[in-house]
Amino acid sequence: MNVEELGLDLAKASSPAFLVNDLVKIKNKTPVGHYRTPFYVRGKTGRIERVLDEFINPEEEAYGKNVGSKVWLYRVSFAQQELWPEYQGASIDQLQIEISEHWLEPA
Repeated sequence: MNVEELGLDLAKASSPAFLVNDLVKIKNKTPVGHYRTPFYVRGKTGRIERVLDEFINPEEEAYGKNVGSKVWLYRVSFAQQELWPEYQGASIDQLQIEISEHWLEPA
C-alpha cells in the first residue's frame, strides 16, 4: 500500500533550510541503527551543490516507523582533501553526496 492509498497528505510542509552555495557542517553524531550519512563525512564541512526536494525519511522507513514524514535532501560537495588529508590527487577534486537536512548545520 502506498502513501496515496493511505490518504496521507505529503504536501511540502516547509522550505529548505539551506540554499545552493551555503556552507554546511555535517553533524558528528553516532546514533545506533540504519543511517545513510557515511562516517567519513561526519564533522566535515561541505557546500550545498543542489537542493533536491523533500523525500520520505529513509532512516525512519527502514524500521517501519515512517508514516509519511518528509525531509529535505541536498547534494553536498566536499573537497577530497577535507575528507582525507593524505589525499594525493588534484586540489580541485570533489566528492558529492546526498544528505538529509537533519544531518546538516550551518558551517
